[in-house]
Amino acid sequence: MAQFDNRLAQGGVAVGPAAMFDEALRSYMLRVYNYMAGGVGLTGIVAYVINQLSTTTNQSEAVGRMGRHLLTPFGQAIYGTPLIWVLIFAPLAFVLFLSFRVYKMSVATAQLSFWLFSAVMGASLSTILLRYTGQSVAQVFFITAASFGALSTWGYVTKRDLTGMGSFLIMGVFGLILASVVNIFVHSSAMQFGISLLGVGIFAGLTAYDTQQIKDQFYGVAHDGELMAKSAIMGALNLYLDFINMFQSLLSLIGDRD
Repeated sequence: MAQFDNRLAQGGVAVGPAAMFDEALRSYMLRVYNYMAGGVGLTGIVAYVINQLSTTTNQSEAVGRMGRHLLTPFGQAIYGTPLIWVLIFAPLAFVLFLSFRVYKMSVATAQLSFWLFSAVMGASLSTILLRYTGQSVAQVFFITAASFGALSTWGYVTKRDLTGMGSFLIMGVFGLILASVVNIFVHSSAMQFGISLLGVGIFAGLTAYDTQQIKDQFYGVAHDGELMAKSAIMGALNLYLDFINMFQSLLSLIGDRD
């Protein structure tokens, strides 16, 4: 209890009964997970809708092809033109924008930005349904969800300080981004396999690390309702990215190509 009191005092929060503090922390974490789950759900819906608008089984309606899939004029416009590069890089630009600006926005603007980012990511991931079977995508999604739940729970309850591990993993993320951009142009299957394998490990570790960081940050923001709301959005964004990247890496490793 003395440890909680010290940390609360450092965060500028009036010390209260431990039960009240635990309830406030649980409420905060639930808000983070609700944002994160809502973002993943919105991403999936947008990806599915765009896929349905982009493909057709009617030869007379098709104006292009991607793999074995026939593309509608809408699909050809987004997948068969330079607009595809906008879909690829727009989520990264959105993440950078949110990371630097979220605490300068109003809570409503930060929320809207998070939902817009989730929708843009859905548009970017819509090509997954053109490259992998629907059954495979569903199976890998549930594997990712189960893994994410276990890792996040461990990150929440562990007494081990994961800060050192997190710093190492974050450096690994930058390496993955660079390697992924390079592989867009070289199309190396061996490099893609290595990127996916490392991606699973890195984002699995970051899931636990980010969960612990979100929990620890609560001590510093609990005294300010607006700051706490923005921190919850930023925490949800980090967990969302961990989930999506782990899902993509696993799909690349074990997914069945369409």
